[in-house]
Amino acid sequence: MNWELEINNMYLSKLQKYILLECYLSKKRRYLKKELLKFYDKKKKTKEEDRQGSITRSVERLIGKGLLVGYGEKTAQKLYLNQIRLTSLGRKVSRKLLDKQQKLPLKKLTKKT
Repeated sequence: MNWELEINNMYLSKLQKYILLECYLSKKRRYLKKELLKFYDKKKKTKEEDRQGSITRSVERLIGKGLLVGYGEKTAQKLYLNQIRLTSLGRKVSRKLLDKQQKLPLKKLTKKT
């Protein structure tokens, strides 16, 4: 499986892991980028501009790795992302981060006596 090699060789920061898990555990299909500021609730030492910048960089790097898809506006100079969504590879990486095994759609057999 090619994706397993990619996952094992992939380094993710704490913020990137948080982004993947938040998107995976949320019930929404598209996740608002503004909601990712919750990561910094515990650490109030950072400025608002720095928080937005680090979240934007992390999201763009996850998009570059193929784990997320971004929705927003694109200008000639910059990309403005409003919402993000997990790709299938992103869901696999999130499951691996949670150490969950994928459930197969198997039917349970009942014994007939």
